Amino acid sequence: MTRLNFVLLAAVLLCALATVTSTHRARLLFADLENEQSRQKQIEVEWRQLQLEQSTWAKHALVEGIAERQLGMRAPDPRRLVFVSPAASAPVAGAVASADGAPANGAPASSGAPAIAQ
Repeated sequence: MTRLNFVLLAAVLLCALATVTSTHRARLLFADLENEQSRQKQIEVEWRQLQLEQSTWAKHALVEGIAERQLGMRAPDPRRLVFVSPAASAPVAGAVASADGAPANGAPASSGAPAIAQ
């Protein structure tokens, strides 16, 4: 009978130690969870601030103002713009260039450059 009591006492002590250990681990994990949730909120706030900053910097008027003030850039005179259509500048498949470098199909030679102010 006493042997059974010792076995039961040992089992109760082991269960008590396991309960204490698991409770302690659960508290540690819960503290870690709260820390990570707090960090997530901080990151979300920072993300919103970065999105706002990006939208501010991406505004056309702001970019244009910085280009004019800091870089001394200005828009070209509309009368001096020459627009090249994509169809005219794209090479024709199978077209052979003549001796002077112009395409054989009669289209003007294109350097592939975008619109140029003259």
